[in-house]
Amino acid sequence: MVSKIIKRTPTKSIKNRRNLPSHLRRSRKNKSPAKNPASVVVASINKSLYTCHRRLIKLFSKFTRIATPKKTPRKQGYQLLGKVFDDPANGNNLRRSLFDDGNALPPLLSPEKKTIFLDLDETLVHSKANPPPEKYDFIVRPVIDGHRVEFYVLKRPFVDELLEYLSEKFEVVVFTAGLKEYASLVIDRIDRKGLISHRLYRDSCKEVDGKFVKDLSDMGRDMKRVAIVDDNPNSYLFQPENAIPIRPFTDDLGDGELKKLIEFLGGCVEVEDMRDAVKVYLAEEEEGYTSVEI
Repeated sequence: MVSKIIKRTPTKSIKNRRNLPSHLRRSRKNKSPAKNPASVVVASINKSLYTCHRRLIKLFSKFTRIATPKKTPRKQGYQLLGKVFDDPANGNNLRRSLFDDGNALPPLLSPEKKTIFLDLDETLVHSKANPPPEKYDFIVRPVIDGHRVEFYVLKRPFVDELLEYLSEKFEVVVFTAGLKEYASLVIDRIDRKGLISHRLYRDSCKEVDGKFVKDLSDMGRDMKRVAIVDDNPNSYLFQPENAIPIRPFTDDLGDGELKKLIEFLGGCVEVEDMRDAVKVYLAEEEEGYTSVEI
């Protein structure tokens, strides 16, 4: 048998490949197997979805920048409503800012109601600083001029009944010449049910010859539909015809002034002019009567 010798051509070494022209090397390197048509379609769809997603993100980010102010509401001069409503005393300031017409009080929520202004100290309560008195109902500890002070407060008889009754038929405003730091704490204690419509303090008074005067003409109320109850004549210096004077209260637990006041005001709901009713009341008080019928 004769064997046939086949001469094989040796494969080119890596070294020989490097000697190939550059255009041949690139074509050999980039040569890849044929792609599956289905995979090409899926890749194209994924790329389109990704591009669409990116565009949507950019679009929504633009809307967010337009709708959201760069400054917070507080920096732009607005109040945060949540905090304002949480505090009852501040709630009046909110209504005043919404209906700012230069008056100390916001407009009446019920125009048919009359307004009764009540003094605080020696009219509804009596307060005394240390040492503690024999009789008192509660203690308040305001900080005044950087110092904490204790006040022992005694409620006047029938003060609870007065507030309950007036709140049903009248707008009730406590107007005191006392400091807000002290007076607000006292009002919080005697008005647990929130029967008082508004609170006014010393900063709402006018100082005349060293006396604090409560000018009702600044309240935005018709003077025919207003009365003020106060133990100090200086307080109603500008509107004496609207004033119902009351004896100062200290510690007499048999005091009946507020009970008489309830009886009088009960007959004033339908009165056209409170000033006429006050005249009759004062005249009958001088003659020793304790009730008024108009």
